[in-house]
Amino acid sequence: MRNPVLLLVGVLTLMVATTASAAVVEHTFNVQNLTVTRLCNRQLIVAVNGSFPGPRIRVREGDTLIVHVYNKSPYNLTVHWHGVYQKLSCWADGPNMITQCPILPGNKYTYKFKISGQEGTLWWHAHVSWLRATVHGALIIRPKSGHKYPFPKPHREVTIILGEWWNADVMDVEEEAVTSGGLPNISDAFTINGWPGDLYPCSQNHMYKLKVEPGKTYLLRIVNTALNGQLFYKIANHNLTVFAIDAAYTKPYVTDIIMIAPGQTVDALLVADQDIGSYYMAASPYSTSVGIPYDNNTTRGVVVYDGAPPIGKPLMPTLPAFSDTATAYKFSSSLKGLKDGPHWAQVPKNVDYKMFVTVGLGFTPCEANRTCLGPKGTKLSASMNNQSFVPPKRMSLLQAFYSNVDGIYTTDFPVKPPIEFDYTNATINNYNPAFLFAPKVTKVTKLKFNSTVEMVLQNTAIIGVENHPMHLHGSNFHVLAQGFGNYNPSKHREMFNLVDPQIRNTIGVPAGGWAVIRFTADNPGVWIMHCHLDAHLTYGLGTVFMVENGPTPETTLPLPPVDLPNC
Repeated sequence: MRNPVLLLVGVLTLMVATTASAAVVEHTFNVQNLTVTRLCNRQLIVAVNGSFPGPRIRVREGDTLIVHVYNKSPYNLTVHWHGVYQKLSCWADGPNMITQCPILPGNKYTYKFKISGQEGTLWWHAHVSWLRATVHGALIIRPKSGHKYPFPKPHREVTIILGEWWNADVMDVEEEAVTSGGLPNISDAFTINGWPGDLYPCSQNHMYKLKVEPGKTYLLRIVNTALNGQLFYKIANHNLTVFAIDAAYTKPYVTDIIMIAPGQTVDALLVADQDIGSYYMAASPYSTSVGIPYDNNTTRGVVVYDGAPPIGKPLMPTLPAFSDTATAYKFSSSLKGLKDGPHWAQVPKNVDYKMFVTVGLGFTPCEANRTCLGPKGTKLSASMNNQSFVPPKRMSLLQAFYSNVDGIYTTDFPVKPPIEFDYTNATINNYNPAFLFAPKVTKVTKLKFNSTVEMVLQNTAIIGVENHPMHLHGSNFHVLAQGFGNYNPSKHREMFNLVDPQIRNTIGVPAGGWAVIRFTADNPGVWIMHCHLDAHLTYGLGTVFMVENGPTPETTLPLPPVDLPNC
């Protein structure tokens, strides 16, 4: 028999070591107006701590993060920690009127949560209206002390934040679109780390520059923070080796181009293995919408080798056509999860709840005595399973769920669309009144704790064929398969990867196609799933899952924080 004293000493030693490896990381966010100069204009924006993009947060897996948010802006505010699991800390997730009421101007709120079971690149952003255009930043999760990356140690880590810029107040841009029912004005530029690059007016010196040493390896932590722009990203004459997406490790994937949707992140190694010189990095849009305007500009930064001559034009990469779906699909469908790597989760085999969910655009009738700018005098709308989501106004969904308040939501979100049709046939579906008008509702899905959900996300062609980046709060999911056309279970289930599928929190559902995801509802609380094209979320492209408590105190949602904002 083992010596009980020695056993106790071992347990205590392990507890001390575990505690010592975790830390409390504390930040203060002062959110207020800031005047910056871009594209020949001085523009007033909302920013955090006087910087755009906002501050980068660095933590280690297992740390507790505390962020004190002081709202000194003129707008209501919440902050979402995009991709963080928020195990038993749903109150800190941040989406407006889903898990909290907004922080009113002149008020403050403290977010506190533990980061566990995740490593890699995530990010944070405002989750009220279009504020996240300028209120955002990277959230870097490194392995615990003494743990290593499952890839070669880089010489340096570099954050690459891809963004979108308007020569206007983005809140006014959104309000105009909501009021008129038409499309929002497109952005004036894309940016790399806040800078548009030298293809834009007055921007010769407003370009991000990355200095590298020949032969060294750099870990690029790439985040797409754009509101509505899906982007191709490429560095001239260089390959990138992808090792993680959405803070989930992948098998190494070598590519010369990355397609990244709003909300997604990519960790990739760049080796400075070319001739000494200067090489442009560039990002350009991916768009499949026919007849719908989009920002078709290109943003550039530059990679400069030590010893490169100061004079000379950098080499420019060849970028795909804006509508190059083949290149976009090749990248997104080629990634596989790092089976048995750090924090790997096996695919749940048994499915408790199956859903077939259509995602796409539609219309809503124009109010009486109003002139609306949507097609045929209507207002644009968006829906999932012909239900256009509207958040509550009286209290947050989480508060209503936690306190059992009636009249805030209903639990009858449908598991399939009300009618079956040829979902991706634009010729048949365009302006067919049977599919166009979705009711504005606050319908949710209730899930038993630890149940497994399999969801088919089916794009529609009711108004154009688009790639929709769908983001799930509170959990990652396995991407079992994706493809084009209408999903057919008798044929497409054979495509399921149940061994080493990629793990994500945001999936770009292919344009005119579908994706199948699977996740376990093991996190009590209220979690929204929505399109991360902000224009589409504004129009109602979202739904909500309510996960019930588990059987033990360790699987039960705790009391709300005492300083939780009131509505």
